[in-house]
Amino acid sequence: MFELDDLSVTRDGREILHVGRLSLGTEGVTAVLGHNGSGKSTLMALLARQIRPDAGRIALEGRALDGYRQRDLARRVSFLPQRLPPVAGLNMRDLVGLGRFAWRGALGRMGARDHAVIAQAMLDTGCEALADHLVDTASGGERQRAWIAMLLAQEAPALLLDEPTAALDLAHAYEVMALLHRLSRVAKRRVVVILHDVNLAARYADRIVALKQGHVTFDGPPRAFLDPEVLRSLYGIEMTILPHPDGHPQAAVA
Repeated sequence: MFELDDLSVTRDGREILHVGRLSLGTEGVTAVLGHNGSGKSTLMALLARQIRPDAGRIALEGRALDGYRQRDLARRVSFLPQRLPPVAGLNMRDLVGLGRFAWRGALGRMGARDHAVIAQAMLDTGCEALADHLVDTASGGERQRAWIAMLLAQEAPALLLDEPTAALDLAHAYEVMALLHRLSRVAKRRVVVILHDVNLAARYADRIVALKQGHVTFDGPPRAFLDPEVLRSLYGIEMTILPHPDGHPQAAVA
């Protein structure tokens, strides 16, 4: 879906991201990994058109990203930032309903199709039973499912998520990634997600893109990423790969 060509972002005279040529959104789930400050969130903000590059070109479905009207872009790309806005007083159903903005506008009335899409999004994310619960009273995992349901209600084929597991405990983090993996299959969405957890990415991603100092240092399948040399080069520490009973190898600090 996305084609990046000779992309560069500079801040205070320092190049913080440079991507020669990269395609994203072609696999089910693509995980973007790297140190803090490696350029991950900058890359995500570029894809979501939250910022513009200083040089280079981004195309979406063969068309320059800057050429899309905002509503047209919202119908193709949904974005969940790392810092979520406050939603005091909203219940789960209302939050998910915000995803219909791209289709009905700020003043448009909800129609039968809108209600059907919202209900399906909540069903797909397993939060239909919480529809009347206030978002603020839900657990971290429940809130994340509701936000992801909002993305689904937007009906955009591309889902961009910036560290959706950062504030979650281990169980909820795995639950959210399992959900994204399932949605990429069942709902046919293309997911690009920023993660920090190597094993979480390796378990649920179809492809891993790793950044270091603003440059792509790895782009390939998880099993190729789980290599001691690849991990040492990226993180600067010795790591070993351990077998796991469920068939998914695990990286551990040596």
